[in-house]
Parts: sequence; structure tokens; C-alpha cells
Amino acid sequence: MGFIKDHWKGIALCLGIALIAWQAGKLVPVAGGPILGILLGIVLGLLIKDKRSLAKGTGFVSKKLLQAAVVLLGFGLNFSVVLKTGWRSLPIILGTITIALVTAFVLQRALKVPEKTATLIGVGSSICGASAIAATAPVVDADDEAVAQAMSVIFLFNVIAALVFPALGTALGFSQANGEAFGLFAGTAVNDTSSVTAAASTWDTLYGLGTQTLDHAVTVKLTRTLAIIPITLGLSAWRARTNENAGQKRNPLKAFPIFMVFFMLASLVTTLASNLGVSGAVFAPLKDLSKFLIIMAMSAIGLNTDLGKLVRSGAKPILLGFSCWTMITLTSLLLQKLLGIW
Repeated sequence: MGFIKDHWKGIALCLGIALIAWQAGKLVPVAGGPILGILLGIVLGLLIKDKRSLAKGTGFVSKKLLQAAVVLLGFGLNFSVVLKTGWRSLPIILGTITIALVTAFVLQRALKVPEKTATLIGVGSSICGASAIAATAPVVDADDEAVAQAMSVIFLFNVIAALVFPALGTALGFSQANGEAFGLFAGTAVNDTSSVTAAASTWDTLYGLGTQTLDHAVTVKLTRTLAIIPITLGLSAWRARTNENAGQKRNPLKAFPIFMVFFMLASLVTTLASNLGVSGAVFAPLKDLSKFLIIMAMSAIGLNTDLGKLVRSGAKPILLGFSCWTMITLTSLLLQKLLGIW
């Protein structure tokens, strides 16, 4: 009962926004439900003066329900396809992570952005947005202000990516017959899981691909997320070497996204079921539910957007984030071209 009392208002509001965005997305496929959910959430967030009673509910939706949506995507995905997609995307993932970290390192000095803030922006841009920032912050001993700045910058470009990437993919001539190329692009060039799923869902809706793009994008994104572990290990070792956190032991395994394990298990269930002759149509309702939960999560993220905080982040961190994001995007496109995917 305590959970319901604390969370119901935020969950109910996200549900209402999602229902409107879901229907509107069918009428305006060029925008799509997830993007409309973000925009409606932002507008309502500006109108609601006191959001404290909504905070727990919207936080639950934006985190836990989004993770549940990713797990549900695993149903209907053959495990061998998941492994193949992850392996195929590996060169692009490594390339984009490397270029983002190098860009952050170089521009941190040129722009005189605080080192910890720059580290968080670089890691957040290259791996998995807010999750990577949250995992890295204690490793580099970042204070709340640095975390807030990095989160705000990453969120800004998450929203921009969700809004403009489908149009960019169309302009660049990505295949509209299947979702592989755009899914790989979204999975490697968009920062956070939320915006990856939003952009991929929009592409699927726009070209009637079911969940083809979403399947590819989420698989690539989860493969990319694994980089949290070696990155945090490396940063921890570097900090220990510079004696800035001597004696403090960090466990990077705590940063591992456990929902990824459930995603893989869901895929294994599908593979075993198909081998036993179960029709793939059995899992279709779960994938539809997944898409709706994604819209709910986008609505919650829109409601939680603090435009004032984005402005207060300052021009230099935003420029650093923009540079990382641009280099990741260009690197993803170049490597796809060289590998013959696009």
C-alpha cells in the first residue's frame, strides 16, 4: 500500500500522457509515440509548479518500467541473432567509445572544463548516458554539481537525438526495408537507452517495420553498455595511481545492468520455444506492451526535464557534450560505410 500511495500520481500521469501519445503517434508516424510522449511531458512539466508528489512515480516509470520494456523486447528475439548483432556492431561500438573519450580528454583542457565534469560527460556520451554517469561518479569522486551538469548535458542531446535522428536517417538514405542500419546507428550514436528506444521506435512506425529497428538498436545498446565495467575499472586504477582515492575500493560490477541478464534470458526462452515449434505470434503482445512502456518512460523523462538546469549548466560543458555527440555520430556513420552496412 505504501508503494501505491507514493507512486500512483506519477504513474497515472505518465499513463495518461502515454495513451494520448500512443494514439497521436499512429496519426503522425513521422513523430511517433515516444517523441510525442517526451514533448507532451516537457510541456506539462512546465505547467506543473510543484512536482514533488509526482517524483517517485515518474522516477519509477523512467527507470524501472523502461528496463521492463527492454526485457520484454527479448521475447521474440532469437538468441543467435542477438549474439550476431552484438558481434557485428562491436567495431563501431569500440570506435565510437574511443573517439568520445579522446574528444572529452582533449577539449577538457582546451575549454578548461573541470576534469571530473568532463570525464562524466565523456563516459556518458560514449557508453550509456545517465547510467554510465551514475556508475562513474563515485569512481572519480565527483560532487553533486558535476553529476548534475553532466546529466543535464547528456539529457539535452538525448532529446535532440530522439527528435532529429529519424529525419537524419531518412535524409542519409538508410534502408527503409529493414531496421538494421538505422538500428545500429541509433544503438551506437545515441547516448541513453531511453532515447535509443525512442528513435528506433519512431523509425519502425515511420516505415512499418514492426520492431525490427528496435530489436537491433536495443541489442547494440546493451552490448555497448558492457563497456561500463572496463571503463570504471580503468578509471579506478588511474585514480588510485594518482593517489586521489587511495584506499577506496570500488566494485565496477555494481554498475552492471542486471536487466540485461533478463533480456538475454527472455531471448533464450524465445529460442527454445521456437525450436519446440511455438509460433512467434505468441510473443507479439509482449512486444506491443514493450513499445507502450517505452512511451510511458519517455513521458516520465519529459515531465522530469529541468530546462533551467540545462541553462545553468553553462556553455562550455554543453559545447563539450555537443562535440562528443557529433564525433560519435560521424564515427558511427563512417564505420558503417566502411563496413558496408549503410
